[in-house]
Amino acid sequence: MKQRVRAILITPDNTMLLMKRIRPGIAPYWVIIGGGIEDSDATREDALLREIREEIAGEANIVRLLHQLENPKGESEYFYLAHITQWNFNDKTGPEFQRDDRGEYLLDEIPLTDEALAGVNLLPEEISHLLRLTLEHGELQSTV
Repeated sequence: MKQRVRAILITPDNTMLLMKRIRPGIAPYWVIIGGGIEDSDATREDALLREIREEIAGEANIVRLLHQLENPKGESEYFYLAHITQWNFNDKTGPEFQRDDRGEYLLDEIPLTDEALAGVNLLPEEISHLLRLTLEHGELQSTV
């Protein structure tokens, strides 16, 4: 079974980095940065740090595993809370960015507020709901 890792990336300004997806015939939506675990990855955390480097040329400190779910494809997805201090979307190297059939990828920095999270179509919905609850309990603010 394929495993995927995702990083809830909190910036020093208490914003969150999300990937906005624009694809033909589908309403825009946002996803948590990350991707599949590869055979060369020693751990899930190593895979996550690799994905962050590939997708946004960023370096992050993983804080903790926040949630695990099984997606509709039967894949296990692990969502980690992480702090990020540097990134450069212009230097992205992930293979998905080389494909014309994947639509657009835009890095979006949103305020870490309930209103901002409610204002984006963050998928999967379970994570959107979880993040809003976690935010309500004060468990997402950066401590960097």
